[in-house]
Amino acid sequence: MRSADAAVAASDAGADYLGFNFVDGVRRQLQPDQGAQIVSAYKRNRDLSNKPGLVGLFRNQNADWVNQTSARAGLDYVQLCGDEDDEYIAQMQLPMFRQVRVKQGTTATELGRIVTPHLDADRIVILDHYSEISHGGSGQSFDWAAAEGVANLDRVMLAGGLNPENVESAIARLSPWGVDVASGVETDGVKDPDRIRAFISAVRNA
Repeated sequence: MRSADAAVAASDAGADYLGFNFVDGVRRQLQPDQGAQIVSAYKRNRDLSNKPGLVGLFRNQNADWVNQTSARAGLDYVQLCGDEDDEYIAQMQLPMFRQVRVKQGTTATELGRIVTPHLDADRIVILDHYSEISHGGSGQSFDWAAAEGVANLDRVMLAGGLNPENVESAIARLSPWGVDVASGVETDGVKDPDRIRAFISAVRNA
């Protein structure tokens, strides 16, 4: 989310989580001041009794900076998208989403071995497309066969190339605990309220 209006549209449509991207160098990157302002504007005059969880995306950034940025913006979760190890993870002050990027040729058994330790540590896992040049939000999907018997585990979310047109098929095939979308609800690179509503409606229909 790069605007309060988009966050409101997603919240009103029934999103369970809203993501704010602080990863260096990506198209959707927010600076700390910018992120805090957007979240503050979103929260203003909103009924927050049943609000979506607010998630900050980070990748291989200084742990203290991540904690400070998250607290400043009033986030509920951090999502780690890089190579952060257990020592780094232990420094996080908020509950965690862990991005797992699925490489071509990965089997469901192999993916299960990667995912299980994160679930055992009470992290929410997001399965996403692997690319050497992109670290998520590329709008590309991975081979869903790799996620069969994994995506339907408690606290596992499916990401990568999902949109209002294909999310029902993904749910029918994999029965994921949750689904994640970014590019799939954009028009010309900007969050589109109509596509956000269409996506969430398709999820509910499935």
